[in-house]
Amino acid sequence: MFAKAFRVKSNTVIKGSDRRKLKVDVSTAFPLLSEAELSEVVPNKEEINVVKVYAHKGDAITLYVLHKNPLFFELEKRLYPTVYMLWQYPNVLPSFATWAPVIQKIAGGADLMLPGVVVPSCGLPEVRQGGCCVVKVVGNQAPMAVGIAAMSTAEMCSAGMKGRGVSVLHTFMDNLWAYGDKSCPALISDAETTGGEVLKRDENSEEGESGEEQETNVEELSDCPNGQGNDQETEKVCTEVEGLRLTKCESENKNEEEEEINLDEQISPQGKDEMDALLLQCFLHALKSKVKKSELPLLTSSFLRNHMFPCCPSGKQLDIKKSSYKKLSKFLQTMQQQHRVVRVKELTKGVESLVEVDWKNPVLRSFRAPTEPHVEEAPAQMTEDGEKTYHPPEITILYSVSARVEPLFREANKRKGTVLQPGEVRTIITEYVKANELVDENNKNYVHINPILCDCLLEKSEYHELSILKWDDLFSRTLSKMQECSQFVIAGQQPIMKKGHIEPIDITVASRGSNKKVTLIKNLEMYGLDPIDVSAALQHRVQASAVLHPVPGTKDKVLVQIQGNQIQQVGNLLLDRYHIPRKYIQGLEKAQKGKKK
Repeated sequence: MFAKAFRVKSNTVIKGSDRRKLKVDVSTAFPLLSEAELSEVVPNKEEINVVKVYAHKGDAITLYVLHKNPLFFELEKRLYPTVYMLWQYPNVLPSFATWAPVIQKIAGGADLMLPGVVVPSCGLPEVRQGGCCVVKVVGNQAPMAVGIAAMSTAEMCSAGMKGRGVSVLHTFMDNLWAYGDKSCPALISDAETTGGEVLKRDENSEEGESGEEQETNVEELSDCPNGQGNDQETEKVCTEVEGLRLTKCESENKNEEEEEINLDEQISPQGKDEMDALLLQCFLHALKSKVKKSELPLLTSSFLRNHMFPCCPSGKQLDIKKSSYKKLSKFLQTMQQQHRVVRVKELTKGVESLVEVDWKNPVLRSFRAPTEPHVEEAPAQMTEDGEKTYHPPEITILYSVSARVEPLFREANKRKGTVLQPGEVRTIITEYVKANELVDENNKNYVHINPILCDCLLEKSEYHELSILKWDDLFSRTLSKMQECSQFVIAGQQPIMKKGHIEPIDITVASRGSNKKVTLIKNLEMYGLDPIDVSAALQHRVQASAVLHPVPGTKDKVLVQIQGNQIQQVGNLLLDRYHIPRKYIQGLEKAQKGKKK
């Protein structure tokens, strides 16, 4: 359930009545907890957070977080423990033991199958179908997964230990575990689990061959004078847990590593060194001449876009993916750890910011900015408030030649991927029609359809229906079959080309609580707007609190949230102060209309 990232909907402090209800629910769900243990899990005075999240499949889940660690999660009005709670009280639920390789499969999203269960000498625990239970690794009582029994104990035995045993909901190393402090389980020894054997599904099967009885006595460290047997068992279990961690990390980074390998094959070592040097130059140049102390904390994405890119020398292009760092976060981490030039901190979950710059650092003080600037900047125009005037981006709609219409552009030597302006497309199509004598002799407003035009512009159902087209229809069909692109030209930056339709600045109103409204603003970065500057301007204009949140599913984008229905004020700010064209702002029609007198 938590194998993929979940989305946080809200995070609030628990109320007194909800705390009492939670305590009753925990006592009912886990009757083995004593009164003292129950008071430790649900304390009366300490702060408990109620976090409502949506899983990747859309399930609504409530988390109960204590000391930054989720202890319980509620799904469909049923309470389940997390591994953090179970590591403190490992015996509150019936448990099934299995081998470390099976735990690795479970961490990858699989359920626990009965052939992999290790049966202790006392037999399987008594569970009913649908009952909550945990999964442990052989030799360690610390639970590694939580789930629901797929069948009762009697049904497991009658089925010959075949089929699904536990439907796993939450595991060590999943995203719910990562929401806490990411600590690892301690070694909790148990002689019973280490002395069991795997029930044989078939004498000739692999499970049967590896299911030999083990006789390993594991004692507490305090009871073992020499500690030799326990040290060996501890080393074994810790190695297995570490192997699980490595396996998980490798699977998460597999795609990124493959992309980096493919990119490394295309970029020579000399090219990487040159890009590393250019990246360092733009970084130091931006810190020395662009960033001011009053701007801190500064989003790392805004630092790259508004400060580093303008410092790139003329004729060169800054591309982090072509450097040895591959990502801005890795580069900034190197600058922080090795050179101690900056300090980067995650102020909002998933969004990093520059919080401190050491302007006395020898590396920064010895840097000399290039004598020739990248762009001859006009004198900065200042507003009445003493702020630098914002210049809206120049947006040009372009069209890229697609594979379908490429035959129409071959005579003009325009291949697939060539970007053209609408006027250029119109000229090329006109020349093609005239060169092939396709203009209707009786009516110059019509064009005859030849086989190439038929294949490029007509649908299959129209092949035998249309033989001529009007000029306007011809041009509109051609543009519709091409890839739409947009060119953004922001003052002081290199032109940015984006494929597809332009995403407008999106303004929406959402409900928080019973009768509380908030206004959300997205896609500001695309238009060269710094979300921090916009939120500060809105705070000053409407006298309401504003916060920044990461946009779900993105890495560097953030949205501005401000209290109340402020669509009218946000629209006035974007239109009057930042001069964003109305057609690039979505949601203004939802503004509150004035009351009739």
